[in-house]
Amino acid sequence: MRLLVLLALLGLLALAQGLTFPRSTLYVEGNGKRYPLKVEVADTPERQAQGLMFRKSLGEDEGMVFLFPAPTAGGFWMKNTLIPLSIAFFNREGIVLRILDMAPCRADPCPVYYPGVVYQGALEVNQGWFRRRGLSEGARVGGEALKLWPR
Repeated sequence: MRLLVLLALLGLLALAQGLTFPRSTLYVEGNGKRYPLKVEVADTPERQAQGLMFRKSLGEDEGMVFLFPAPTAGGFWMKNTLIPLSIAFFNREGIVLRILDMAPCRADPCPVYYPGVVYQGALEVNQGWFRRRGLSEGARVGGEALKLWPR
């Protein structure tokens, strides 16, 4: 619970500071097809805490990729996130381990979405994006954005 409170405070601080995100591209590969995305990169604790909070829309082939310096099993929450999202949790090799749908949450208590796997990256897109493309666990994330992975 302390971690969630800390992340919330970091997110509010980041908003107050007008935090910006690096922009890049990546793709998700599965079923013999490659689906490109334009993404914002959340590669610091402050950017990760802010995420897509307070955004009113997200383009169909846009998203946010969260890159962690070490494997984690932590959960995501949707506090102050206005857009329904799907999230794919993937390992350092880009293999998708779990995909979850997450609902917006404007007031506490907000649920925490735990993937139940150890992962090192996560990709948030509009809810249903993976399903509409027939992508599931075992798909592969790759591309330029992954070159920004913190060491």
